[in-house]
Amino acid sequence: MSERRTIGVALLGLGNVGGGVVKLLEDNAAAIEARLGARLEVRAIVVRDPDKANRVVDVDKSLLTTDMMAAINRPDVDIVCELMGGTTLAKEAVLAAIKAKRQVVTANKALLAEHWAELFTAAETAGVDVYYEAAVCGGVPIIRVLREGLASDRVESIHGIVNGTSNYILSTMTETRRPFAEILKEAQELGYAEADPTLDVGGGDAAHKLAILVNLCFGTIIDVNAIEKDGIDVVDPIDLSYAEKFGYVIKPLVIAREHGRAIEARVHPALVPSNWLLADVSGAKNAVYVQSYALGPSMYYGAGAGMLPTAMSVVSDMIEIARNMFARAGSQVPRPRPVESRPMVPVADLESSYYLRFGVHDQPGVLGQLMTILGSHAVSIAQVVQDGAPGRRDSDTPVWVVVLTHRAREGDVRNALAEIDALPIVRERARVIRIAG
Repeated sequence: MSERRTIGVALLGLGNVGGGVVKLLEDNAAAIEARLGARLEVRAIVVRDPDKANRVVDVDKSLLTTDMMAAINRPDVDIVCELMGGTTLAKEAVLAAIKAKRQVVTANKALLAEHWAELFTAAETAGVDVYYEAAVCGGVPIIRVLREGLASDRVESIHGIVNGTSNYILSTMTETRRPFAEILKEAQELGYAEADPTLDVGGGDAAHKLAILVNLCFGTIIDVNAIEKDGIDVVDPIDLSYAEKFGYVIKPLVIAREHGRAIEARVHPALVPSNWLLADVSGAKNAVYVQSYALGPSMYYGAGAGMLPTAMSVVSDMIEIARNMFARAGSQVPRPRPVESRPMVPVADLESSYYLRFGVHDQPGVLGQLMTILGSHAVSIAQVVQDGAPGRRDSDTPVWVVVLTHRAREGDVRNALAEIDALPIVRERARVIRIAG
């Protein structure tokens, strides 16, 4: 009988995802060994405080250590799995693992988005792989689809819901018409949102994921800090009601496409046609809608977070690495060529259709003034709704004028809104939400 083969793993971090990895490796040990022909065995778990290490899952205390470098450099470790989060210590750990010629698995989207070139250049020099399926959309295998399934195709555009917290909040607002702040507090109590939710609701988390998707789709690196971002806090219940009247729902989207050499990349809530696939992605679920040259439209949907869905992606990466090791295969992870960033399309040159909501005084000529200014800035009107009864000039409630535009330049729309917001007839600054699909 041949000797039983084992792949040693050092786990850096034992939070929800790390605990999920331990649980999955234990619960599915027989199935994994049958598929791989070897065991994946945790040899060391790096934690900050060993006394608090069993809060998520029970582990053998002999595996726990606070010495990260010693765990990485153990001779019986083949794969280093970074699940600590952040970009400082995590970067140090991943670079140390690469230098020690360990294969790397990470779920750290911020680390990849901000330090992609440095990490993959180091990995290529060392001849090791960095796998990162869990960094985008948790348990949805979108990285593998883009890297392998669509390798012979050409991606033309992507639209995605990649932040479960934002999608949960907007979905719940849509169902209940309750305000953003109230739903956010509820999401924090349920554990869907962090105590500081800025990265989620402000678009920062989605921007990190979008930068990774852009790299895979268009073979380039973009500056994650240059991605245009709007948070979902711009959406009020009244906007959801108007969207429904027009045949739309509002979803938190990431959007990317090529414009020659330049890349369009943006993160913002958007009106999505109610008959479009992404319109039905509710709760904390994630989905990515891909338009490609050969396949056409395709969508990938599932749990974008959670202990076991995310752990599943991490362990799947470990299995893939182990297969490559046994087959003595070359690296399967595409390198960023060219390494230089490509330019982003200037924000002012981005084009979209728009939903505009104006809060104005109820007086004659208001609608005409708004339409005149929009027209003077080349913003063409598709539909207009004016709500409010006459005789309310002294009311505290503004009259709402809601406009849907045809496609227009972002710069032209912003210039028009700046002029409109300065008018004495305006009681509330214009609310603007882009239209997608």
